[in-house]
Amino acid sequence: MTPASRGLWLGVAAMAMFGMTLPMTQLATGTAAAPQFTPLFVTCARAVVAAGLSALWLWHARAPWPTLAQWWLLAVAAAGNALAYPLTLAWALRTETSQHAAVVTALAPLATSAVAALVLRQRVGRGFWACAVAGCALVVAFSLWRAQRAGLGWQPSPADAWLALGVLAASVGYVAGARITPALGAERVICWVTLAALPVTLPLALQQWPDQPALHTVPWTAWLGFAYVSLFSMWIAFFAWYRALAQGDAVRVSQVQLLQPFFAMAFAWPIHGQPVAPSSLGFGAAVVATVWLGRRFGSAPAR
Repeated sequence: MTPASRGLWLGVAAMAMFGMTLPMTQLATGTAAAPQFTPLFVTCARAVVAAGLSALWLWHARAPWPTLAQWWLLAVAAAGNALAYPLTLAWALRTETSQHAAVVTALAPLATSAVAALVLRQRVGRGFWACAVAGCALVVAFSLWRAQRAGLGWQPSPADAWLALGVLAASVGYVAGARITPALGAERVICWVTLAALPVTLPLALQQWPDQPALHTVPWTAWLGFAYVSLFSMWIAFFAWYRALAQGDAVRVSQVQLLQPFFAMAFAWPIHGQPVAPSSLGFGAAVVATVWLGRRFGSAPAR
């Protein structure tokens, strides 16, 4: 197998692991009717586990310490990717299905490109911004349509607002991490990000521990979900993704991000018994189409 092919398959594996994050997070937190671990505990404790693994990896790799300027960017990445996005996702999944969340979070690649264009002052074509607006409009329409179907009127659910904030936070975090990737190395960035979050995640995890259900009452599925988001979602999936980008054609490999929402919908079926709803699949495919078109237009200079 050539390095390019290996990189492509690693990218697909990473997206599968990221796609499983949604149903596995829901296993760990439970639902409003059957709660398990609290969303704040899952968010912080999973980052603490990843930080411990990261410390061992960085020590083994003898990685140099980041500079003060790099720590500031790491802190921004930690706030977005280790705290805000996992927390808003966990809160939303208490009341929404994984499939519903997959449609909203499908905007993440396009949102990241938009944040990068604004923060890094990159010139992009009008077609890109048209796709960004269209993608946002599709997500809003999906949210309003779901609310109306549920008898809540034409207003978005609070869970959708949390998901939208989480996507924005993740996008800002990804851009901050990307700015220091050339200096620190792609795989080291996620390790330093989890360690940068540790002064916040460790105290909060310890503070939340007494509010968790008695250990003997927690089903094994909740422990499985927590173990997955700690080991894979917060750590191994990032290693696979960064390695995929390094080994393969980055432009080609990056396109596999479009598979992530479909992986999330597919995994929600066997894990939670949520069959793939045609409406979610249709809206998800439409959002992914805007992301794909936005990337095509993203390289076109603005006029």
